[in-house]
Amino acid sequence: MLEQYFPILMFIGIALGLGVVMISLGMLIGDREPDDAKDSPFECGFEAFEDSRMKFDVRFYLVAILFIIFDLEIAFLFPWAVVLDQIGLFGLASMAIFLGILIVGFIYEWNKGALEWE
Repeated sequence: MLEQYFPILMFIGIALGLGVVMISLGMLIGDREPDDAKDSPFECGFEAFEDSRMKFDVRFYLVAILFIIFDLEIAFLFPWAVVLDQIGLFGLASMAIFLGILIVGFIYEWNKGALEWE
């Protein structure tokens, strides 16, 4: 029974070994010159501020929505394309409706100016 799990165990061992080697090489070869820019906290595209309830630009949310739109589209298009000949016209219509909804979201993003940065 152990021979059935051997490829999985070998894969896990190689992955862990490769991870340890990469981290070790990074620590040995990497540059260790800390400065103020590296040590400062940085999040969401702007410097950290004192009040956590301070409002910030809505474009960060719009970019997140845009990412979800394209991520979902790609995640569902690949399996759909593989079985398109098996699901027929119903599958084609379902994907057309799905892509239509995503296009409406994309047009909303475009109209809100999420694709234009200063």
